[in-house]
Amino acid sequence: MKRFLAAVFTCLFLSNLSNAQNVNRSRFIPDSLDQYINRALTNWRIPGVAVCIVKDNRIVLMKGYGIKELGLPDQKVDESTLFMIGSNTKAFTATALAMLQEDKKLSLDDHVTKYLPNFKLENKLAAEQTTLRDLLCHRLGFKTFQGDFAFYNSKLTRAQIIDKLGGLKATYPFRTKWGYTNAAFLTAGEVIPKVADKSWEAYLKEKIFAPLGMSNTLALSADLPKSFNKAVPHTLIDERLSAVPYAQMDGMAAAMSISSSISDMSKWVLAQLNNGKVGVKQVIPEGAILETRKPQDFVASKRHLNGETNYELYGLGWFLQDYSGHRIIMHDGGVTGFVSSVTLVPQDNLGIIILTNTDQNALYEALRWEIMDAYFKQPFRNYSETYLANFKKNAADEQRVVKKLKDSVLLNLRPAMAINSYTGKYHHELYGNLEIIRGENNDLEARFEHHNRMFVKLQPLGGNRFFANFSDPIYGKTVFPFTVQGNKVTGVKIKVADFVETDPYIFKKIN
Repeated sequence: MKRFLAAVFTCLFLSNLSNAQNVNRSRFIPDSLDQYINRALTNWRIPGVAVCIVKDNRIVLMKGYGIKELGLPDQKVDESTLFMIGSNTKAFTATALAMLQEDKKLSLDDHVTKYLPNFKLENKLAAEQTTLRDLLCHRLGFKTFQGDFAFYNSKLTRAQIIDKLGGLKATYPFRTKWGYTNAAFLTAGEVIPKVADKSWEAYLKEKIFAPLGMSNTLALSADLPKSFNKAVPHTLIDERLSAVPYAQMDGMAAAMSISSSISDMSKWVLAQLNNGKVGVKQVIPEGAILETRKPQDFVASKRHLNGETNYELYGLGWFLQDYSGHRIIMHDGGVTGFVSSVTLVPQDNLGIIILTNTDQNALYEALRWEIMDAYFKQPFRNYSETYLANFKKNAADEQRVVKKLKDSVLLNLRPAMAINSYTGKYHHELYGNLEIIRGENNDLEARFEHHNRMFVKLQPLGGNRFFANFSDPIYGKTVFPFTVQGNKVTGVKIKVADFVETDPYIFKKIN
């Protein structure tokens, strides 16, 4: 009966909220947004979120909801709480390079080799022709996230990642197809020291953070754990929400390492909406702001939940989209335990910032559309519930697959070869080395050369297949099939979660 009454109350709440907002959409923000967000935190199982809305050069809303860390109810999120913003870092990097162009220190159409003579790609001619602009708009020919397993949260240095990028075989011909490439943004960021005589992080702090008053913003992920007012990353582990370690993103710094708060990010967004001005002072050259918003590549044509078919383009560090007669400039950011969203609608002088401390939610996306719809006088659609239904369906599908694999493990199926046949060292051209050792019983354990904090537990599924459970949950649970020729193990296929990279890696056994 209690469940039935709760369901009835929920339906009445949603119905009344929908009817009320459709009558007067302008009242959604002041009257209903808090209730909407607090309900979503519970339904999505999000510990904390920070939201900021700027409109017509003033702060309409700047507020933290929930907590910084699960189990610590007194640690409330506020407007100064730091979150990792992931790929929202890219707009800062692109803006910094556009500022250097305004200062005549470089041209975005300069070849990368002018500043990084050792820059290379598997296609030598493409490497010679690659410009800074190519790096900043993802048109090198790589598939989205290609190479990221090798680079993400690894101990590789920036120089090592750029060098390894040179050995990555492009999926498509140069400049023929858009493909999101984090290592390209890293490479672009490493041009800054060549022309500004200071590191990427020092340039951002001096030329962007400090002038805008972003005094709490951190360029490097290594500094976040040492901060006092910080959100803790969370993810789902075996369907339970858990805190996880901070990702180490400084090897990919210019692509994804910044941490910030809604208070600091509001200053960034206000400056963006004022074409670089803070008050009467031109902090960022207007030409640099506008340069990043020029369309460079077609990404996709998407059907929105409101029935529209919208274009999606990419500028320099920004996605560009049409929606309900408005031009939207936006980007999302995701790293271990955090997802975020930054949205600009210049023609309406509207900016939206959403920061969350779990990577298992799409509220950051749903809330963006909900707020825009309120300002654009669109009907209330309750995006959060629609996104949540899809999220739960996908999660249930994944859980069914994992359960079948776990059930197979419980059958104690014997591997096709003696267990020691699978142990030894393996090598992948791009990644490097992997070692597989004996674990308990017939289990194996895989350890990766450049991810020294991570291991994979391998349990037999029969034949030459093993159930793979990564110690870092972001990489997922999957199957590692080994290849065998004659009576000898020759390799293993490694697949991580699509959040990191979609394609598998084939490691060859070397001893």
